[in-house]
Amino acid sequence: MLPLLLAAAINPTAFYNSFDHRHPVLARIQPGEVVETRTIDAGGIDEHGKRAGVRGNPLTGPFHIEGAEPGDSIEVRFRKIRTNRDWGFSTFRLGLFSLEPDSIEGLYSPIHKPNSVIEGRDAIVRWRIDRQAGKVRLEDPVSRVHKLEFAAKPMLGCVGVAAPGVFAPTSGISGPYGGNMDYNRINEGTSVFLPVYHPGALLFLGDGHALQADGEPNGTGVETSMEVVFEVLVHKKKPLKNPRVTSPDFISSVGSQPEFVSSLDRGLRVATSDMVDWLVTEYKMEPWAAHLLISYAGQYDVVTVGGSVALRIPRNTLPAVP
Repeated sequence: MLPLLLAAAINPTAFYNSFDHRHPVLARIQPGEVVETRTIDAGGIDEHGKRAGVRGNPLTGPFHIEGAEPGDSIEVRFRKIRTNRDWGFSTFRLGLFSLEPDSIEGLYSPIHKPNSVIEGRDAIVRWRIDRQAGKVRLEDPVSRVHKLEFAAKPMLGCVGVAAPGVFAPTSGISGPYGGNMDYNRINEGTSVFLPVYHPGALLFLGDGHALQADGEPNGTGVETSMEVVFEVLVHKKKPLKNPRVTSPDFISSVGSQPEFVSSLDRGLRVATSDMVDWLVTEYKMEPWAAHLLISYAGQYDVVTVGGSVALRIPRNTLPAVP
């Protein structure tokens, strides 16, 4: 293992809304260097409640990883993903993409007190984040039958590298480069593996959520700003076709694709095909054994209802790495 190299905090002053290799580099970091930084929320509001970026999903970065070249992959190890303010926001109604159209007709208006949470927004509600207790609670409106308080589970919606070629996808979509994956298992203690398309990889982070359900069915998490501590390792000549996520408990292949462009079943096929390759290449399983392990131990996560699916394998069902 590489020795840990402690770094001073990197404080961004500009935020970008695309995974574009032409953005000015925020910082050049060495593999194994521990980096402390911050992200602002999906609407561009920082930890002080001040507007610091333009909606949606303004990104911190890019970080140039020394030695990373096309054909390599990087591993982003998240040591800390913590909320750094006491409030967040979300939309007020499930998205039409999560429902049968007839089920929402006349049910209730998505509008809730225009400008009450964020100027210019009329479908936003405010959540109180209790960082000490590790909980989030809806402030307004108040339900008569449920207090709408949940355990917080901070995550990053956006983790990605500069996309291949001259493609500059917005921070609202995802793809093989990562991007706005909105995978609620990208938490503190996990690692995200990404392909490298440009020298330095050019890593971007953003779109912090204090909590988000599987699939992000209303189109948001509890959106908030974050304090993030991470390190990056470079895996030379180990290309990837799409993102992977690991934790002490699981490995996961993410069928990451733009929302509302391809169907969920395609995302499932991408994730499953990649998992077969992972099990055969790194765990030295026979292809038939990999197929059967997936068939009887695999767990599918709906990452976003609009297009991405992940396949997760518990570590306690995996063979030892040779």
